[in-house]
Amino acid sequence: MTHRIFIDGAAGTTGLEIRDRLAGRDEFELIVLDDERRKDMSARRDALHEADVAILCLPDEAAREAVTLADGSDTRIIDASSAHRVADGWTYGFPELIGRDKIAEAQFVSNPGCYPTGFLALVAPLVKAEIIEPDWPYTVNAVSGYSGGGNALIDRFADDQSIAFRAYGLGLNHKHLPEMQAYAQLGLAPVFSPAVVPAHRGMIVDVPLSLDVMMDEKFEEPALPILLNALQKHYGESEVVKVKTDTADISELLLRADAEPWDGMELFVFEGDYQARLIARLDNLGKGASGAAIQNLNIMCGLPETTGLRL
Repeated sequence: MTHRIFIDGAAGTTGLEIRDRLAGRDEFELIVLDDERRKDMSARRDALHEADVAILCLPDEAAREAVTLADGSDTRIIDASSAHRVADGWTYGFPELIGRDKIAEAQFVSNPGCYPTGFLALVAPLVKAEIIEPDWPYTVNAVSGYSGGGNALIDRFADDQSIAFRAYGLGLNHKHLPEMQAYAQLGLAPVFSPAVVPAHRGMIVDVPLSLDVMMDEKFEEPALPILLNALQKHYGESEVVKVKTDTADISELLLRADAEPWDGMELFVFEGDYQARLIARLDNLGKGASGAAIQNLNIMCGLPETTGLRL
């Protein structure tokens, strides 16, 4: 069976990467609008109604508009924007947390944000297993490649080679916070400190834990095996998310400026004296965006979920 796919916003960074992953796959037929019609509302409406699955790679308001344009059709939608991540009627597209069956049956799937993908991968299973507390005031420090900011930020880093580090979200109201809190089932939103570095792609998400303050009977023995075992139990069968157990000789984690596209994610746990760091390493354009969309598309179309992924 061939599935008709329309990428609304195919000229953007995420859309281009999705098209690249779909290249040569005969399970899909792409509905493509030429440059003169890709912003034409009537042409977009027709394409949205014609598609079996539409993937929205748009700003939030344009994504909401696309959903309205698709109204009255049976088209299934994957939204890569942040418009619907905590919206009623939408399934959160993180199969390792939400469950593949829910995504397979959903009409409307919202792709997770890149930073929340790392944060939730680390924190949500540990909260669910009652190893760490849902009401703790968590912090998350993270750096991303500049491609996560879209074409404007890509151009800014290209034009100004002196930028070495860009801290942002200083108003403490980042748009990713609602999904971080909701899907980790936290009583408090985490304190989120995002930054951008001069690499095109890649991301490290770091959640520190003060075990001396959090300490209870769970951590009377070393915390490392407890935390690792819970994460291994949760992701043991995943081909996409890998828990790294041999970290004794790791003294640093790197992002490479010339990194190739990658759709996996690695999780690390490091422990010191009454402290631990939970760290996720991923590609903000891979598992953090386009790779996640392809994984969800595969599941929705009844295909092996890693088909076309770069792992």
